[in-house]
Amino acid sequence: TFILKPSEKDPSCPLRLAELMLEAGAPPGVLNVVNGDKEAVDTLLTDPRVAAVSFVGSTPIAKYVFATGSVNGKRVQALGGAKNHMVVMPDADIEVAAEALMGAAYGSAGERCMAVSVAVPVTDRTADELIEAMTPRIRKLKIGPSTDNASEMGPLVTREHREKVKSYVDLGVKEGASLVVDGRGFKVAERPDGFFLGGSLFDKVRPEMRIYKEEIFGPVLSVVRAKNFEEALALPSDHEYGNGVAIFTRNGDVARNFTHKVNCGMVGINVPIPVPLSFHSFGGWKHSIFGDMNQHGPEGVRFYTRIKTVTSRWREGVNPGANFGMPLMK
Repeated sequence: TFILKPSEKDPSCPLRLAELMLEAGAPPGVLNVVNGDKEAVDTLLTDPRVAAVSFVGSTPIAKYVFATGSVNGKRVQALGGAKNHMVVMPDADIEVAAEALMGAAYGSAGERCMAVSVAVPVTDRTADELIEAMTPRIRKLKIGPSTDNASEMGPLVTREHREKVKSYVDLGVKEGASLVVDGRGFKVAERPDGFFLGGSLFDKVRPEMRIYKEEIFGPVLSVVRAKNFEEALALPSDHEYGNGVAIFTRNGDVARNFTHKVNCGMVGINVPIPVPLSFHSFGGWKHSIFGDMNQHGPEGVRFYTRIKTVTSRWREGVNPGANFGMPLMK
């Protein structure tokens, strides 16, 4: 029996999924959807009938879910926040990198755990070329209702979250970052009350800034310039989060060196969002995950199953007597 507790901010799709499961012939009770707030969460985390809990959300809540579930004797995998970096080497195709960044940074309005929120161009020349390529693309973003096939980016999930993301743009300006594209004033004329926000682009962001350290979870891309490969490698490796990272380069040696040394759980080479196929495990490192096993793949199977080991011996008509030594299966 599986219980799905969706976010109270977007509960409709999981309910429809459960209906489709029943229509497809799944027995009642196999998939259950429970809506609610923290009270529902705490019930699932403490009820003795729940054997395991899998969670995806912010890092503070992931820590809470992991601690509460574990102390109540449950197996827990809790995936938290992210600050995914995309390194752009000087030999990369800038047009290809810019197109990749557009989808990775602004797709789903940046509201996904694998969104790229930090671009790390190596050398000022690469940074200038990347920003020059990105700026007109961001300003031409087709923003509108997600039900419109022409839309490239939809609204944010709530009015409150839109205001929170806007406040991060305000903060970036206050911290001294260069705001190249400002999406705060964007409006959709046909939907004046919609929770829309335009894409924003910051340049010359520094690692000590909050807009770099904290997960914004919106259509805001920060550019942190690196002088060389070593400096670019250190940025995602030293960050609090270690979910995903990508590098764009034409040099196989550089790519291999990066994948071996970077301190992140999922790496993409010329792939902006390194989400592996479900045959492989999904999960980051550091404060992006709490628990011993990732989602999907072999580790996902291990998480939702338990090992039972049976040791047996059949010796008909033989009584060897007591054995006080270590059983060596001889």
